[in-house]
Amino acid sequence: MQTDDFDFALPPDRIAAAPADARDDARLMVMDRHGGPRKHLRFRGILDELPPRSVLVLNDARVLAARLHGRKPTGGAVEFLLTQRAAGDAPNTENTGLQNDRFCELWEGLTRGLAGKVPPSAIDVGGGVAVEVVEQREAGRALLRLSGPGPSLGAVLDAIGELPLPPYIEAARKRMGAAAPVVDDRARYQTVYATSPGAVAAPTAGLHFTAPLLAAIGAAGHEVARLTLDVGPGTFRPVEVDDPRAHQLDPERYRISPEAAEAIARARAERRPVVAVGTTVVRSLEASARAHRSAVVAGDAVTDLCLLPGDRFQVITDLITNFHLPRSTLLMLVAAFAGTENVLSAYREAVEQGYRFYSYGDAMLIRGTQS
Repeated sequence: MQTDDFDFALPPDRIAAAPADARDDARLMVMDRHGGPRKHLRFRGILDELPPRSVLVLNDARVLAARLHGRKPTGGAVEFLLTQRAAGDAPNTENTGLQNDRFCELWEGLTRGLAGKVPPSAIDVGGGVAVEVVEQREAGRALLRLSGPGPSLGAVLDAIGELPLPPYIEAARKRMGAAAPVVDDRARYQTVYATSPGAVAAPTAGLHFTAPLLAAIGAAGHEVARLTLDVGPGTFRPVEVDDPRAHQLDPERYRISPEAAEAIARARAERRPVVAVGTTVVRSLEASARAHRSAVVAGDAVTDLCLLPGDRFQVITDLITNFHLPRSTLLMLVAAFAGTENVLSAYREAVEQGYRFYSYGDAMLIRGTQS
């Protein structure tokens, strides 16, 4: 197996710079995990395509406004991208009088504009929030101390931060120049069920769902369960080795509630389909199963699971996902589920049919359950 095996030709104009006008108006390709003819629908038609009595598993991660801008004492611009709360850092405040009215938190992050030099003083990023570089690490990574007014950084982040869009969306809009679409990314780059802040990228397969569509899915006899995987920037890191088995995914934290674990266990016991909405759900469920003798267990954990062709899927039976980058670990996961040539054939058809790719693009339902 070689990374080149997962390459395909993608014209730049197939990269979606904006979402569909309505979430469920995105296109939907329906294909079989084992090959055969494909259907071409709108996403709102997915209700008629789901296998009967499914449990649909969603990732309710909410994207943080995690990109912060400031200036060094020399006047140069600097940018921070917060990636996750530092391990072992408990919520903290600084006494400034009779009340604890200031936060002080440690975060892992990425920096731009520091050129390897740690600023001698904290950098103001707006709203009275200051960022101190505690430790500069390789590849722009850093340990950051953030302090400012309020009970927590989370309470002020939306006011001072910028939503971190995937680099290929920004590049697509830059290529379009004045013709680039105007998008309310703070609303559209979140799922309608995003409730757990902590991600720096959206679980994009879920962007197509609307509240009425989810209600209709429940009314049709399907069950909806939720977990959380805090998507990190590593999801965009290219595979730079010839053999993808040598590629290391960045660890990401996931949380499975007792209710979700029970719903999935019940569905599996009753031989009902488990439909994963997105690769983040796949990785969470399959990582839990690998850690617990095939059982999905409630609790918090960290995974760097990279699923490749030849790996066995223990939990999920069907998959809803977007169209991914060439040579990416996300494409490799989909190929592991549905076969490399089957998936690449579907991708070639998607290009020919004018489907839109990546985070704001169209979707596919890969049926593994027989009707």
